[in-house]
Amino acid sequence: MIMITPTSAAPTSAAPATAAPATAAPALGAPAAAAPALGAPAAAARAMAAPPMAAPAGSSSALQPTCATANSGDFPIGTRVHGGPATYQAGGGRQEWLIDLTNTTGEACGNIHPVVVLVDERRSLQPQQVRLEFEDSTRLRPVTFERTDQDENVGVFGEDFGGFTVAPGATVTVRVRLSFTEDAQPGSVVANAAVVQRRDDDGDWVGESNDYPFTIAPAPTDTPSPSPSLSTGPEPSPGTATPDASPPAREQKEKGKDDELAGTGRRQRTLIGLGLTAGALLVGGAALVLTVRHIRPRRR
Repeated sequence: MIMITPTSAAPTSAAPATAAPATAAPALGAPAAAAPALGAPAAAARAMAAPPMAAPAGSSSALQPTCATANSGDFPIGTRVHGGPATYQAGGGRQEWLIDLTNTTGEACGNIHPVVVLVDERRSLQPQQVRLEFEDSTRLRPVTFERTDQDENVGVFGEDFGGFTVAPGATVTVRVRLSFTEDAQPGSVVANAAVVQRRDDDGDWVGESNDYPFTIAPAPTDTPSPSPSLSTGPEPSPGTATPDASPPAREQKEKGKDDELAGTGRRQRTLIGLGLTAGALLVGGAALVLTVRHIRPRRR
């Protein structure tokens, strides 16, 4: 059960009384002035009494359901919270849960404004850290929260909203989306959602709801990603031989063979030419394969 106590205006202090002028003494034999009746209030006390203030728009008195009856022990609208997640991350996105509004009377009930109350274990949650919105038949509407003297955060579905209407014995399900800002402290929170009803004998507004417990998890911390390495392969050895020096030596060797085998015919000279080409293209394997295939002599 939640209880909402409306605040009353502080009485205005009366201005200090000025000295009253001295009254003339009564004439001899004149009747004495009548003494004030016992228990009659003094004029100064009457001046300090503040007139009753009208309830402001959007207050609890303006949110009474049309089917509510004062001093009734039964609540005309039953509420139930369900479908919510167990954890909200501070700074994370909104997550959805549901509020069921059930009309327990035999008549249609309008002007229904649910009230959401959030109580955190640390009593550190601030209204500006709560982001809540609900869905009516047309759009999503934000809910503004206020902090009570009991360190609770209370939000009324009432800003520019005419309230829900529920048919006799029917249930209306309201979709709610909730999130918390990044600076919200982690910890356990209990949410209640109720429809309040006024009692004339004490001026309090009371409502009934089941508890919806959840946890606010810490906001994620930014961890810098490692810088990519410029080179992952081994550095070449400075003493590695290059193929530039091999073609002359090999060419000289092949030239000697050519002189020695000058009479063996055209086919042998073609093979020597392929050897020279292979030596010159040692650093380009793909080009080498293409060149060899292109100049291969035909068989006769």
